[in-house]
Amino acid sequence: QVQLVESGGGLVQAGGSLRLSCAASGRTSSSYGMGWFRQAPGKEREFVAALTRGGSGTYYATSVKGRFTISRDNAKNTVYLQMNSLKPEDTAVYYCAARMNGGGYVSELNYDYWGQGTQVTVSS
Repeated sequence: QVQLVESGGGLVQAGGSLRLSCAASGRTSSSYGMGWFRQAPGKEREFVAALTRGGSGTYYATSVKGRFTISRDNAKNTVYLQMNSLKPEDTAVYYCAARMNGGGYVSELNYDYWGQGTQVTVSS
């Protein structure tokens, strides 16, 4: 069993930055792949970024590539999402998720555990 707790969300102006954290407990985060998803009001949850189990591979949605960076601190059992050059369209609830098995990193169906989400609001 894995428990995930996100933090770091908040209100920021367009062009600003935020760093989201996802603290994992129950198993070491390095033993599974991690992903970040987001859900804006009235929209379906969408993939944002993912980090492979070993940490050597990363994946990003086209809309955030070059602005967001996913990383992991194994000593702290924490995964981060550094978000720069934020835009109003980045406003959403952001969720981190952990995956134990295979399948594509983009589909939320391939993730086994989810956090409760943290709100990010970008004002124009």
